[in-house]
Parts: sequence; C-alpha cells; structure tokens
Amino acid sequence: MFENISKNGIYKNLFNGKWIEAKNKSTIEISSPVDGKFVGKIQALSKEEVDEIFENSKEAQKSWAETPVNERAKILHKAADLLEENADEIAKIMSEEISKDKESSLSEVVRTADFIRFTADEGMHLEGETIGSDSFPGFKKNKVSLVTRVPLGVVLAISPFNYPVNLSASKIAPALIAGNSVILKPPTNGAISALHLAEVFNAAGLPSGVLNTITGRGSEIGDYLVTHKLVNFINFTGSTAVGRHIAKISEMVPMLMELGGKDAAIVLPDANLEEAAKNIVSGAYSYSGQRCTAVKRVLAVNSIADKLTELIADNVKKLKVGNPEDGAKVTPLINDKAADFVQELIDDAIEKGAKLILGNKKEKNLMYPTLFDNVTTDMRLAWEEPFGPVLPIIRVNNIDEAIKIANESEYGLQASIFTRNMDDAFYIAGKLEVGTVQINNKPERGPDHFPFQGVKSSGIGSQGIRYSIEAMSRRKAIVLNIK
Repeated sequence: MFENISKNGIYKNLFNGKWIEAKNKSTIEISSPVDGKFVGKIQALSKEEVDEIFENSKEAQKSWAETPVNERAKILHKAADLLEENADEIAKIMSEEISKDKESSLSEVVRTADFIRFTADEGMHLEGETIGSDSFPGFKKNKVSLVTRVPLGVVLAISPFNYPVNLSASKIAPALIAGNSVILKPPTNGAISALHLAEVFNAAGLPSGVLNTITGRGSEIGDYLVTHKLVNFINFTGSTAVGRHIAKISEMVPMLMELGGKDAAIVLPDANLEEAAKNIVSGAYSYSGQRCTAVKRVLAVNSIADKLTELIADNVKKLKVGNPEDGAKVTPLINDKAADFVQELIDDAIEKGAKLILGNKKEKNLMYPTLFDNVTTDMRLAWEEPFGPVLPIIRVNNIDEAIKIANESEYGLQASIFTRNMDDAFYIAGKLEVGTVQINNKPERGPDHFPFQGVKSSGIGSQGIRYSIEAMSRRKAIVLNIK
C-alpha cells in the first residue's frame, strides 16, 4: 500500500491527498545510525511550499469540522486496522532508520494502532453541557448556556526521532477526532517511518488536506512553521532547549509540549531490591536510554546502596549490546553528536571522582551501558539529561535528602519510588515536583489514557487521549435568553 510514497528511495511529501516532490527538487539524505548506510531521501520543502500547505490545511479543516464525529471515528478505526496490517513492514523501516531493536519497533507500531482505536472511541464520548443561570446569585431561570466543544483549526504536530510512529500518532489522532486538520513535521531521522504513518491515515479515507506533511531542514523552515500566521495549535515533543525557543517566538499560540526529563528512582531501605534493580535497568537502558521517561539517576539510601548497586550491575551485564537486527537492546545512538555528549558527561564524572562500575566504552556512536556509583551533586551527570545508556547512583542519607535532590532539578517529568511502606511512598510522592510518580515501577508513558505531563522544564499541558483531545479543542458557549 506504500507504493506511492517513494520512488528509487526518494520519499515524497503528502499534500492534499497526493504524494509530491519539492518544487525545488531539494532532498535530505537519511543514513542509518547503525552503519551509515543509505536509508532514503526526504523532501526539503521551501517556505513558499509551507505557505501552500497551511492554506490547504486551513481550507480542508472547514469541511472536516462539519463531519460527524462518528464518521471521523470510522476513518480512525480503518487507519488503526491498516497500521496493524502493515506493522512488520513499518517496524523494519523504523529499526533501520533510528536503530531501535526489532521487538521494540514492532511493539511501538502495534501500540499505536491501539492508541488510534481508543482515541476514536473516546472522541465519541466527549459531550457538551447546559448551564442554568439561576445557580448564580441574583439570576433567575431566564438564561441557559449551551456549551459545546469545537476544534481549534490547524494543528502543527512536531514529533521526535525516538518514537516516530507513536509520538506522531499521539498528536495526529486526537487532533483529527476533535475536528482539526493536522500538519505533521516529523524528525529527520524517523521521517520515513512517520511518512508511512501518514499514508496509513491517507489510505483510510481521510479527506484530502486534512493531514499534510512537511519535511525539511529545521534550520531553514523550523521557526517559519511555528510562527506561521495560520497555525492555531502547536503540539511538540523534543528537547527543552527547542521547546523554550518555540514558546518564546510563537507568542500567543496555544501549545502542548513534552520536553526533557531527569527522572529519579528513589530506593528506600525496605524496598524489594531485586525488583527495583530490574525496573531501574529496564528503565535506564532500553533503547539505549533515548527516552524522555528513562531512569536518569538513582537516589539510594545509604544502608542499601551497596546491595542495590551490585544488583543493578548484575542486570546491566545481561544486556545485549550491538545492532538492532541482532536483537540487541543497547544499540547505536542516533548520531555521533549524541554519543559525544554522553562521553562528555562520563568524562566529567570520572574526573570529579565518581566510581565507574561498568562501561565507559565507545565505538563511534555505540555507547556501551555505563554505570556509576558515588556520583555527587557537583557532577554534570547528576543534573544533565544524557539521552544515552549511562546511569548515576547518588547516595543519600534519608528520604528528605532524596526529595531535596530530586526537586533541585530543572526538570519535572516523572519519578519512581521503590518501597513497601505506602505511607512513605505517598509522603514522597506528595513532595516531588513532577507530573507523574510511579510507585514500585519504572517511569513510563502508558497506559495511553492516563494523564501524562511534565512540570518546570519538562513540558506544558497534559497529554493522554482524553486530555489531548480536550487540549486541541475549545469550549464554545451559546446563551439562550428566555423572555
């Protein structure tokens, strides 16, 4: 079903229901992070083409907004079915394009199909309300406010490389069911996977122009996109630095942002240390730590720190390192720049006296899983997000010290608490400045109907299926005056 989106490895751009090439014939080459081999080329669109796409999206949204919700839902269900039918092919492309292991790639695609179905059903349940005037002091029953939800217009969805299918769909599907049109700007590495997703929606019967894509160099069109006069909402997942920049220049455009994190795992003396260690290693090293919800530091109470470190190290040693096609869990990072940054943090920790337990081995952009003990708060690794397979263990004297260190971070996405004492768990959870606290589990995004949000430098607004639909729609009141 994907024969129209590319020719000879050159991928086109979805515009008004058709797959087209850039007018200037400019393309960007995509290379595999694994071995640098050619994966494909994507179009590099100009600002003039961006204008045409926005105009088309604006016009297409008008009729889409008038389409009954049940008809929108049918199209989303069809898209979910098509995505599931083509899951193996898309997962293979994703694995080549972003160096994600095959199992995780396939899981992402299948999970995304479920996300789209749930979104379609949830959209059917969103209802308005009527409000009588006599509930407010001084008013009689002479007014009724009829409150409905209406779409915002054109949604600009900007997705990241690490989940190019799931985090594109998590923006597209809620926006569509709410009656918006969507312009998808996928990441460079990850764009080919995301373009396949766009064709899934297109083939499912989405009207022309309701979903368009824009590929191109962020340095050339990035700022132009987020400041475009026709954008009505920005849904962005990416780095905190880029998120701050978008928020600064986009002025009064409403937005939903998922940014960086420095998620802490707090381990108390009464925790099941074996289970804690397994969760921490899975949370820290899966997809080489290239996840906003990765465990990025362990705050361990002194009395169990030795044993916990030993258990974590034992689990890290079991991780398979290498290429995704070989079933490795720790695979090459997205590019050399990412690997060099991780190495900087490792070198700084060693220089300042951290105890290297495992790792500190680098082969181009393949970083071997690295574990540190006795990391202190004067080290960059205690505060900066590595987005790679390196984990610092910071020893603390008590619960309150753990809370203090956790909250001193500029980030506030998630945190984990490992303990058998629910009083302690809820005491800590109440004090932590994060969007979500996991008790006896690693940080994670799902289930997708749960609220997912960050505070401080970790984001703006709440995601999660119902919350995303609500964010990309607005209340509209019509007041009936009764004589």
